Amino acid sequence: MAALCEVSPRTIDYYTKIGLIEPTERSSTNYRLYGDETLQQLKRIEWLKQQKLTLEEIKGLLLGIGKVTSEEAVTDRLTALRLQMIQLEREAKAIAPILEQLKPKQARSLLKSLSPQTAACIEALLLLLGKGPLV
Repeated sequence: MAALCEVSPRTIDYYTKIGLIEPTERSSTNYRLYGDETLQQLKRIEWLKQQKLTLEEIKGLLLGIGKVTSEEAVTDRLTALRLQMIQLEREAKAIAPILEQLKPKQARSLLKSLSPQTAACIEALLLLLGKGPLV
């Protein structure tokens, strides 16, 4: 399993320990055996790690996905939307200190240069992060 996913056996052990993956059964010699679904799950986990999500965020995301629906298309779209929201929140947190340093005139000028949808999105994220509106 580790070789197929290009991760170490220790990674497999750790993911099992924290509940990201589960063995389907045990061999007669007590080795953990994993199914094809686990292979797909490992690939999802590694892709999500490349998207800079923490293992805790990945676990929550994967647990939430399983509860939403069994239809793959809907699940994939929800996953993509949740990833986008996480990324937007991170970006908003990164630019919040810069935006807070803007003078009111600079902030208004910035808002004018943005599309209405982008400006609304930035303001909504700032409000979610507990910051005030941009201007």
